[in-house]
Amino acid sequence: MSVLILGLIVFLGLHSIRIVGDDWRTRQIERIGLNRWKGIYSIVAAVGLVLIIVGFIMAKQHVVPLYTPPAWLRHLNALFMLIALILFPAARVPNNAIKAKLHHPQVLAVKTWAFGHLLATGMLHDVVLFGAFFIWAVVLFAVSRRRDRRNGTVYPPGTVKGTVITVVAGIVLWALFAFWLHSWFFGVNPMA
Repeated sequence: MSVLILGLIVFLGLHSIRIVGDDWRTRQIERIGLNRWKGIYSIVAAVGLVLIIVGFIMAKQHVVPLYTPPAWLRHLNALFMLIALILFPAARVPNNAIKAKLHHPQVLAVKTWAFGHLLATGMLHDVVLFGAFFIWAVVLFAVSRRRDRRNGTVYPPGTVKGTVITVVAGIVLWALFAFWLHSWFFGVNPMA
C-alpha cells in the first residue's frame, strides 16, 4: 500500500501545483522555459503513474475488504464511465459545447470516473486510489472555476460539429473500454 500512496502523492501532488502554487509555477516556467518545465513535469508525472500502477498491483495482493457493493452499482458505474469518457475528449476537441458549458471537462471526467469506481468497488486499495483521485478532482475543479472567474476567462461557444465529434469519440472510447480494453488492461470485465 505504501508504494501506491507514494505514487499518489507524487502524481497528484504534481498535478496540484496549480491549486497550491500557481504563482510559483508561473515563475518557474519564466525561469526555466515552458519546454523544460513540460519535460520535468512529464518525467515526474510518469514516475508517479508507474508508482501508482505498481503500488496498486502490489496492494491487490493483500485484499482488505471495506464494503461489498451490490451488483447494480457496477452497472451504474458503466453509465458513469460513459459520461466520463465523453467528458475526457471534450477537453481536447475544439469548439464543443461541453467544454463551453463546463469549462474543465477533463477534471470532471476524472471526478466521474473516480466516483463511479468508488461505488462499484469496495476494497481498501480501490478506495485509496479512487478516493484520492475523487478528492483531488473536486478540489481542482473548484479552484479552476474560481481562477476562471477571477481572470475573466471566456470559453468560445461550441458548434454542433465539435459537440458531435466529442460525443461520438466518447462513445467509441467507452465501447472499447467496456467490451475489450478494461478486461485486457485490468483483468476485470466491467460488463459481467
